[in-house]
Amino acid sequence: MAISSDILRGHMEPVILKLIIEKDRYAYEIANEIQSRTAASFSVKEGTLYALVQRLERKELIRSYIGTKSHGGRRRYYAITPLGKAYYHEKIKEWKELKTIMSQLLEGDHESD
Repeated sequence: MAISSDILRGHMEPVILKLIIEKDRYAYEIANEIQSRTAASFSVKEGTLYALVQRLERKELIRSYIGTKSHGGRRRYYAITPLGKAYYHEKIKEWKELKTIMSQLLEGDHESD
């Protein structure tokens, strides 16, 4: 079953930050990692991803730099900032609280089908 992108849209910032916390990444690598970790059940469009990383950079949660790949090309890599790490941890707390509330509301023996 495909999940509506609207559901995930509000949670993409912490997803991207998590991937960049693991290691500096370039945008195409971020997109591939998202698709890989979701077994291709979710992918992020290129335009959406670039808008997200630009917003994160404007908020000073990540910074970018030009790096070189092994075949001589240049890529824009993204690295986490201390502010970005703090923001990520706050968003994870919010996610855990939301997950608990949603489980309480949607699971359990309170169905009235």
